[in-house]
Amino acid sequence: MSTEDSLKRAEELLARLGKARADLERVSGSEDSEEAIAVLTELAEIAKQVEAELGKARREAESEAE
Repeated sequence: MSTEDSLKRAEELLARLGKARADLERVSGSEDSEEAIAVLTELAEIAKQVEAELGKARREAESEAE
């Protein structure tokens, strides 16, 4: 996977993160704690995936620069 592909994937994940954040705001006013927990779990998973993709992109960029 190229650096550009990794960055594109990270951007897609960040878009998912934004949607999940909006979902959390929506459920924060409700009394549905199970849905809020599901959204928080989704946010945590997306954050891990974003971090992994950015790490891949950084490593690939460094190896291309050498």
